[in-house]
Amino acid sequence: MAANGSEEDTTAAAKISQRIVDLGDWRGEMLGRIRAIVTAADPGIVEEWKWEKPTSPGTPCWSRDGLICTGETHRNVVKTTFAKGASLADPGRLFNASLEGRVRRAIDFHEGDVIDARALTALVREAVALNVATRKAAPGRRARR
Repeated sequence: MAANGSEEDTTAAAKISQRIVDLGDWRGEMLGRIRAIVTAADPGIVEEWKWEKPTSPGTPCWSRDGLICTGETHRNVVKTTFAKGASLADPGRLFNASLEGRVRRAIDFHEGDVIDARALTALVREAVALNVATRKAAPGRRARR
């Protein structure tokens, strides 16, 4: 609820859509393509907008039984970070950033890159399966939304 008691006017999906428009360049197009692939990979995926603060506009996120991945935009890259990427197989060899991390892995997309939609879909589905399995293993925990 907003401070005046009314419902928030903007949803996470609307904020993501607006971010894509506001970028107005290849990064917006790339984020839009990533979003379409991620959300099409599993019907239970929820769009979220996290980490908004005065010094940051916030970050598009996609979740199902926990965070799947984020869609961060930087000056020269659109970074898709998988929350549990180090636990995922990557037969399409998409991960090309944050490879030294113990938990996360990322894909940096640069201007002109072509997204391997089949490999990205498989990676998202594997991340969903991991979250669902982890959730079932810990039934006392509530999903964060």
